[in-house]
Amino acid sequence: MNGHMTIGVLSLQGSVEEHLASLSLCEAVTPLPVKTPEALEQVDALILPGGESTAIVHLLRAFGLFEPVLQRAQDGMPVWGTCAGMILLAKELVDEPPHFGLMDILVRRNAYGRQIHSFTISDTIPAFSPHPMPLVFIRAPWMERVGPEVQILHTWNGHITAARQGNFLATAFHPELTSCPHIHRFFAHMARTALD
Repeated sequence: MNGHMTIGVLSLQGSVEEHLASLSLCEAVTPLPVKTPEALEQVDALILPGGESTAIVHLLRAFGLFEPVLQRAQDGMPVWGTCAGMILLAKELVDEPPHFGLMDILVRRNAYGRQIHSFTISDTIPAFSPHPMPLVFIRAPWMERVGPEVQILHTWNGHITAARQGNFLATAFHPELTSCPHIHRFFAHMARTALD
């Protein structure tokens, strides 16, 4: 599949509009907000945005989306989780049971502290771009452990903040809150490759 594709953004909570705007900068991609199982059926890949992971799971179930998203992901749909989305993807969480349990990572919620401890850094992540990019951390999690099939893409101060496993991508930070589209373009390329 080398043509146009549709990438959805789970639109129940979090920085949905920002993700949609970033996707609009990607070539041959139509962004689509996903609030219903019918909308989910129209997308080739899905972004799980930040927010509060427990609330997002509650809303997923309330909107009848939890099982359909899980099934599509298990069937090969590319999924990118940012911040709370990373928590949803994890097979293991510190101090609570997992949610989707799709990615072989152990995640600690709010690892960097409360909202007042949010921060932005500039760093280079070669998988995404050869140039430094802003990384925005808001009550961010980190990965304490990854499985053998997980590729670590970025660490900060000894903690894993970005990784990929097959069709799954996870970032502890919020690329959608910057003007840098590199990671959205990476995910679009990753999704297109998976669908070829």
